[in-house]
Amino acid sequence: MDFEIRNLRTVAQGRSKLVREREEYFRLMSEGMSSQEACRVVGINYRTGKRWRNGRAPSKKTPVRDAWTVRGERVVSGARYLTQDERLYIADRVREKVSLRVIAAELERSPSTISREIRRNQNPKNGDYRPFAAQARADTRKPRPRHGKVARHPELKQFVQDHLDRRWSPEQICQALRRRFPDRPELHVVHETIYQALYVQGRGELRRDLARNLRTGRAVRKHHREPHQRRHRSSMLLISDRPAEVEDRAVPGHWEGDLIIGKESGSAIGTLVERSTRYLMLVHLPDGRSSTQVRDALIDTVGTLPAHLRRSVTWDQGIKMRRHLEFTVATNVPVYFCDPASPWQRGSNENTNGLLRQYFPKGTDLSRHTHEHLDAVAAELNNRPRKTLNWDTPAARLHQLRAV
Repeated sequence: MDFEIRNLRTVAQGRSKLVREREEYFRLMSEGMSSQEACRVVGINYRTGKRWRNGRAPSKKTPVRDAWTVRGERVVSGARYLTQDERLYIADRVREKVSLRVIAAELERSPSTISREIRRNQNPKNGDYRPFAAQARADTRKPRPRHGKVARHPELKQFVQDHLDRRWSPEQICQALRRRFPDRPELHVVHETIYQALYVQGRGELRRDLARNLRTGRAVRKHHREPHQRRHRSSMLLISDRPAEVEDRAVPGHWEGDLIIGKESGSAIGTLVERSTRYLMLVHLPDGRSSTQVRDALIDTVGTLPAHLRRSVTWDQGIKMRRHLEFTVATNVPVYFCDPASPWQRGSNENTNGLLRQYFPKGTDLSRHTHEHLDAVAAELNNRPRKTLNWDTPAARLHQLRAV
């Protein structure tokens, strides 16, 4: 024990010498001396001076603290946890009645770290701080196998699994839990808890196959080519011509539309999303997606709406809406076109199209889906609570508007 204490004192003296050498090195540098000459005068290797001057990059896991050599042995201070040598030094200085702030300064630790170490790892019977016993207590606390909240509450686990089966997002599930069980905080979680229960290694508390029901995203952003500017036909109404009531979503009946394309661009499904309620209508295109077929299918779909919910449609520029004037004559609904390569101008529709890819994956034949199946998918999405609607559902919001 005495040998270890003497050795640790030697380490501390070596560190103090290192600090003095470093201060002298930077003093000589500030006077205009070159780094190599300053290293020679101080008596250190030029690589040490370079490290002091440029700093040293931390590792990916923990920051690197300074290292120094005493009697040929390289000593490295702990980056995050206190080491056995540091605990020996703390015990020695505590017996000498040295203040915690002085000990912290000597070890280049925070005073709160030293205070917490003594308070947590001292002998509970007499309050003595014994370094080896303190190290043992710290080691027993490191492996903390903890089950996540989802695993600890079977009722919560079942609720989450049931709603993931219905393809609800984790955030929608979290809000549903708070509404269903407002007085039971043990069942309240954040969406990250659900993601960890699905994905984190060693914490897989939910069935891994449920992850397929989540909305899939790209690991790397998809590169988009620079858009070529296209001339629009004089008959087209641009998005800048839309009335102000469309922009603020205060008045219902304004829709955003697009097509989702199937395998080898041979099939498609039309999508219409109402801007104020986010209500979705799917347009069946079993025989193709020519401009005539798109026009006729849109006329049939929009014709099912009451007059006060048929005010406008916003669409991307493209040949599939070449017959937009005929659509407008048949339905009395004007069509406004986005600027070229500007899908964010119909953001509600873009977001919904992303959700629909869970049901209609890219690279599949979309013509095989029946009209009844499209209605069932739309109904499922319209009965999901939405954050932007204060966790109401699009179906409930549209029902209120239909009753007006």
